[in-house]
Amino acid sequence: MTTVFANSVALIRPINKNMNNLKIAIIGLGYVGLPLAVEFGKIRPVVGFDIHQKRIDELKAGYDFTLEAEPAELQAARHLRFSSNLDDLRPCNCFIVTVPTPIDSHKRPNLSPLIKASESVGKVLKARDIVIYESTVYPGCTEEDCVPVLEKFSGLKFNQDFFCGYSPERINPGDKEHRITSIRKVTSGSTPEIADLVDALYNQIITAGTFKASSIKVAEAAKVIENTQRDLNIALINELALIFNKMGIDTEAVLKAAGSKWNFLPFRAGLVGGHCIGVDPYYLTHKAESIGYHPQIILAGRRMNDSMGTYVVTELVKAMTRRRLQVDGARVLLMGLTFKENCPDLRNTRVVDIVKELADYNVQADVMDPWANAAEAMSEYGIHLVQEPALGSYDAIIIAVAHHQFKGMGAEGIHALGKPGHVLYDLKYLLQAAESDLRL
Repeated sequence: MTTVFANSVALIRPINKNMNNLKIAIIGLGYVGLPLAVEFGKIRPVVGFDIHQKRIDELKAGYDFTLEAEPAELQAARHLRFSSNLDDLRPCNCFIVTVPTPIDSHKRPNLSPLIKASESVGKVLKARDIVIYESTVYPGCTEEDCVPVLEKFSGLKFNQDFFCGYSPERINPGDKEHRITSIRKVTSGSTPEIADLVDALYNQIITAGTFKASSIKVAEAAKVIENTQRDLNIALINELALIFNKMGIDTEAVLKAAGSKWNFLPFRAGLVGGHCIGVDPYYLTHKAESIGYHPQIILAGRRMNDSMGTYVVTELVKAMTRRRLQVDGARVLLMGLTFKENCPDLRNTRVVDIVKELADYNVQADVMDPWANAAEAMSEYGIHLVQEPALGSYDAIIIAVAHHQFKGMGAEGIHALGKPGHVLYDLKYLLQAAESDLRL
């Protein structure tokens, strides 16, 4: 223990006096990594690294397909340079890993991107370097899964030769109000001195301030329960919506009435997808099960939210049958494919559940989305996006995502896309209750 602290103190003393001694590399330039690289790139030299050369070329040309960074913001980050060449990371001594942490088809954590990123960092890691992880993981993942990879590929010893930190991302894709600098950031480090350094580093760009956690595991756990809590709250509202629909009560009207009390939480029913809320609870339950505890409440919430696509299609088929609309061979228009409104992010979108369920009824589902990338929709989900749906073509219409373009169409414009007698299902409360046939 004496050796660890002696080495870490030797590292910290000169750096704390001059933070410019840290040469930063951001590993992964997606929705999380790019905004981080841009903010640091405004004040210090930063290498933004990504394994996809196309992504690097686009960023060098001033284009960000995620729309998280405007061209002017990329220009303002005058100290930021982009690369897909691992050798360009060798001069760096502080590596921040911001790669995705998805789940596989069996809803188990897929650590492949994280492990591969750790391997890459390990190949260029030097004595006294720091590796900070931002990817959402289960408690213990940084030190139990990532650190051994760093040690293996670098030949260095953790907390003697190199150090780690964890500062979970809190990016909200598509949100132009809550940006990286205005969201308070949790920080942590593998030694007290490294924790101080990591906290001081982020305080250079986070105007909202930081919260220094007592350990890396505490910071990991804090992040994973943020989204688990939201997932469970939405699951409760989804279940309430199912109950109220059976009772003939409008769910939105109930939520508005209940929301008149100051401490009622304003959650809405709906599909739960995206890179965080629909994924992170599975990381926590995986870890819990590995230590012999089988979660009940968390997984019940996940089952509820994962079943909403099936519920939506079942209710739509019932409504079409009541109107004597033939379901077999019908055409349905799905308005929206991204996992949330006014954002091009297609990761883990649950709209695809509706598409798959409709296919089981031999229903042709056309999907329109002005925000989604057509090539990505095809490569990821095999979905061809319809650019301009023909008027009067659909037996049913489902408003799945509340893009502002859809809101701008109004009830009349949306209904005009349907055949006479069509069913309009509003999943997002985009229209007034009387303007649609079904709502969650």
